[in-house]
Amino acid sequence: MTLQDMLDVAPSFLWSDGSDVTGLALTAKLFLLSVVPGLLLAVLMAVGQVYGPRSLSWLIRGITYFFRSTPLYLQLMLIYYGLSQFDVVQLGWQDDQPFWLLFRDATFCATLALVLNTSAYVAELLAGMMGTFPRQEWVAGEAFGMSQWQIIRRLVLPATLRRGIPALNNEMVFLLHATSLASTVTLLDITGVARAFYAATYSPFIPFLMAAALYLLCTFLLIFLFSRAERRWLAFIRRD
Repeated sequence: MTLQDMLDVAPSFLWSDGSDVTGLALTAKLFLLSVVPGLLLAVLMAVGQVYGPRSLSWLIRGITYFFRSTPLYLQLMLIYYGLSQFDVVQLGWQDDQPFWLLFRDATFCATLALVLNTSAYVAELLAGMMGTFPRQEWVAGEAFGMSQWQIIRRLVLPATLRRGIPALNNEMVFLLHATSLASTVTLLDITGVARAFYAATYSPFIPFLMAAALYLLCTFLLIFLFSRAERRWLAFIRRD
């Protein structure tokens, strides 16, 4: 690829190929659509696992075990290709039912796979930290007349999320990199654009190098934002 070729393909790597959102813009869309629901679901699962009834705890453990023990690629294939085999989805093809409209959309399927996978990893991380919450602080909350859920909401969750910032940084970087699997279900994210240009030009070096540069930039931005968060919310335990 010449310099002019690189300039021509730059829009596809950044925002659009002229007909649809592609490249960096699509990667950012997948990341943002996955991160908030993934974190919220992870918090609910962690609370249920640590403080919920035993049956709920074991159910959540089973779910997180499945999603942590199988590759994200297989989970994406099961959601995008596998769920369409069920009658409840196939019947919707004739009547434009919501299930068919959702599961034929590659963006929805990729987002769903990323949300479930991320929530499983983050839920186990948060559950481990909740399990080590100091007993003295729990007793202090009870002494102030707080109920169990008030202690969880006012003491346990803030402390867990604050101390979990460094570990969440790694999980968010992993989520960013995991969005590259969206290219396997026809989506032209950063990796998808690189693969498309490689297929068209048979020149793998430049397209994949441009993709790597964009991932490096996005990763640097994530690390920078989390380092700022650490300075703000973990200043009380930072060493001078």
